[in-house]
Amino acid sequence: MPTAVETDLTIEGMTCAACVQAVETGLSRVDGVASAHVNLATGRARVDHDAAVAIDELRAAVQSLGYGAPEDGDAFDAHAEREADLARRVVQAAVLTVPLALISMVPPVRFSGWEWVAAGLATPVVFGPGRRCHQAALAAARHGVVSMDALVSVSTLAAWLWSAVVLFADLEEPIYFETTGVIITLILFGSLLEVRAKRRSGDAIRALADLGAQDVRLEDGREVPIEELAVGDRFVARPGERIATDGIVVDGHAAVDVSMLTGEPVPDDVAPGSPVIGATICLDGSLTIEASNVGADTALAQIVRLVDEAQQSKAPIQRLADRVSGVFVPVSIGISIVTLLTWLATGQPVADGFTAAVAVLIIACPCALGLATPMALMVGTGRAAQLGVLVGGAEVLEDSRRISTIVLDKTGTITAGRMSALGIRGPGGPLDDLLEMAAALEASSEHPIGVAIAQQGTQEHDVRGFYNDAGRGVVGAVDGVWLRVGRREFFDVVSADVDTIAAAEADAGRTVVFVGRGGDAEAVIALTDEIKPTSAEAITALAERNLDIVMLTGDNEGSARAAAQAVGIEDVVAGVLPDQKAEVIERLRGEGRVVAMVGDGINDAPALAAADLGIAIGTGTDIAIQASDLTLVQGDLRSVVTGIDVSRRTFATIKANLFWAFVYNAAAIPLAASGVLDPMIAAAAMSLSSLCVMANSLRLRTFGSRPQT
Repeated sequence: MPTAVETDLTIEGMTCAACVQAVETGLSRVDGVASAHVNLATGRARVDHDAAVAIDELRAAVQSLGYGAPEDGDAFDAHAEREADLARRVVQAAVLTVPLALISMVPPVRFSGWEWVAAGLATPVVFGPGRRCHQAALAAARHGVVSMDALVSVSTLAAWLWSAVVLFADLEEPIYFETTGVIITLILFGSLLEVRAKRRSGDAIRALADLGAQDVRLEDGREVPIEELAVGDRFVARPGERIATDGIVVDGHAAVDVSMLTGEPVPDDVAPGSPVIGATICLDGSLTIEASNVGADTALAQIVRLVDEAQQSKAPIQRLADRVSGVFVPVSIGISIVTLLTWLATGQPVADGFTAAVAVLIIACPCALGLATPMALMVGTGRAAQLGVLVGGAEVLEDSRRISTIVLDKTGTITAGRMSALGIRGPGGPLDDLLEMAAALEASSEHPIGVAIAQQGTQEHDVRGFYNDAGRGVVGAVDGVWLRVGRREFFDVVSADVDTIAAAEADAGRTVVFVGRGGDAEAVIALTDEIKPTSAEAITALAERNLDIVMLTGDNEGSARAAAQAVGIEDVVAGVLPDQKAEVIERLRGEGRVVAMVGDGINDAPALAAADLGIAIGTGTDIAIQASDLTLVQGDLRSVVTGIDVSRRTFATIKANLFWAFVYNAAAIPLAASGVLDPMIAAAAMSLSSLCVMANSLRLRTFGSRPQT
């Protein structure tokens, strides 16, 4: 029995649902292919096939349909090249179309022989920047697929051909050269916006993969490429270095920044026997580690896989223009042909019949449809950016209107993501002097907890003999007195009273550090992650929008509950790792909820991608931002409300644009076919419909954040 494998392909050149159908059908026809799923939004195809089927055979099937299928290593470069090519074509078309439209549609600027100049301007646009549209339509037609490219191609070629015949034959009929230029320029502009969005869809994966080490220092001192590291090999991680791969510590003590996985600011203290994760950072101390997982089996690789799968599982944006293109386009062409034949069959002049047929094609041309989404998206996202919210794409706008549950990460989202010392407590009298001494000693530490304690100092002290016992604490002489600051086991004697205070602070969700002179623990310093001052207000506003609010964090239950209570959240899920966060999101979605996830760390990336709407705090990591749908430029949680509001308004504008564009076509095509609407009026009406779409979209420029009813 043949072995089944799964292959991902990058597909270039898709513009509508008909393209998706063509690629899926073409791939499914390859012998040995069980199924093919194409995602229009990401430009990716996932193919299940027998191992005997060569990947080159799959690419050849795609290319035979007129679409691109670059090799994996070249996919990102290919997207960038396509974007650059489209940008050049848009500029070329616009440079020629602007003067073409002026001399054709503004009588005062016309001059003798302007028609020949119009022909000279339009022809390079139709057969230069517009050439690929004609090629794509022809390639699709060979396989029985009629896409939006076909209508653009047929209408522009028909308008150009008719205008050329009228010009060269010196007929007393109108010409439509400007129509060809305007159509092609606007369609190319819309394609450019889509390609830019698709290219960004792979940035999160690349950024995650780049976190991994390139070289690794082995125990014997040799440096080798990470690809040569095998399970069981021993390697070294020095202070400030990323740990090369997953493993077990065999020698050394250190604090390890694991925020990549947990999102929490408190590092893990590791010692011999402790597991460590690749791409986490060794903050202090040197470690000798035995590799336990390498390559695709590492935690980082699994996070990459989770983000990739979550992105691939997203449904393509439900654009009305794409859903009806399979019927609208061929029907429009058919109506044009029937119009011509009907006029000829009834004995009407050939010129009149051809004029009516051309009018149908021109009035049916999807200029307004092509502008409906990208124009509203451009204006809406521009306004959102002014309000501090970056929108990832049009599918985000559709998802935002259906959100019923919003899941919030704790650290860096609700809280500031940095440790702050709350003070010192002990069974004795005033302890201000002891806190001053602890702050002076920790001034030499780079540990996040040490930095927080050091900020409590206000005076200068003489510190000598500083020593960092990695994983346990620090010791040194402050003004001639030996002082220890660290974990409980770092002290020789800890009284019951001090233990009671420490337990109470821990139960309140705080991090506890012991401090004392000599070997006796005299008091505890409590630390916490500060809650942002605007978090409670933002959560209240979200609740007012009838959203269920859930806190999802890798922190412990006590700390999570304390933070949730402070901001008014009742539903809390604590102590979860990245894959578990994504599972919680999937569980909520399985309950029929439409889920938005708000986070800021690498650990949130799988959950952000798995949610119906991912919202990243802009002050967080690039990976979280790139895996999200909405990015908040500032760390203010109130921007989540703004993001949801502006997204909903923008999507509503897109819906209105599409509705009126379809109504325009439905009403105008019969008029054109009956001869009531001549091509010149059709061209003007087509331009007017585009202007209406643009004007409706520009209304978004005045949008401000306010409650939606």
